[in-house]
Amino acid sequence: MEKTTVLIVEDETKLLKTLSDYLTMNHYKVYQASDGLSGIQEYTIHREEIDIVLLDVMLPFADGYEVLKQIRLSSNVPVIMLTAKEEVEDQLKGFSYGADDYIIKPYSLSVVRMHIEAVLKRLGFNQNMLYAGDIRIDINAKKVYVNDRYVETTPREFELLHILVRNRETVLTRDFILDNIWGYHYAGDVRTIDTLVKQLRKKLGKASYIRTVYGVGYCFEVKGHEKAD
Repeated sequence: MEKTTVLIVEDETKLLKTLSDYLTMNHYKVYQASDGLSGIQEYTIHREEIDIVLLDVMLPFADGYEVLKQIRLSSNVPVIMLTAKEEVEDQLKGFSYGADDYIIKPYSLSVVRMHIEAVLKRLGFNQNMLYAGDIRIDINAKKVYVNDRYVETTPREFELLHILVRNRETVLTRDFILDNIWGYHYAGDVRTIDTLVKQLRKKLGKASYIRTVYGVGYCFEVKGHEKAD
């Protein structure tokens, strides 16, 4: 079973360890950061792996709102804010920056886990499955289904679709896609990605939600395309 990967950004050392140990014990993969700048750095390094972020509001060097703003510049990864503040204004501020949920301190570890599972379920994530419009991706079996009909893909096509769906509604450059499928040392042409996208679109048919962003790359968007021909 592929583990759900969590980034925890929390400056209270004891709480960070407790959360990390609890989630690890419950079969999550965990990355940690103890301040805002480290949180941004950890997310940047591991963004392809991270499924959800637990983000404290009060952090040194860069607060949680600033970290969230930086993440939202390039990603729609689910973010749950952890805060001791109960004021409605603070929660509204977090939501306005793109937070998906809020947990008020003090909290029980089981409540954190329930929030994680609820947010991922609401956004269509599953430890073994990804859902997007009419598309279902079986991560373990590396299989793609459109309206429950199996669509045969090559390993590269599967990886491309997986990356696009995980980063839905985010514009990904051709270089970014190339690096994440073939690796940073691949010396091939970025036009390889265009060919791969063309093949994938043909196979997905009406469920091809891949939008070309001319001069930049591609973006996976289901919204507005559900009834597209």
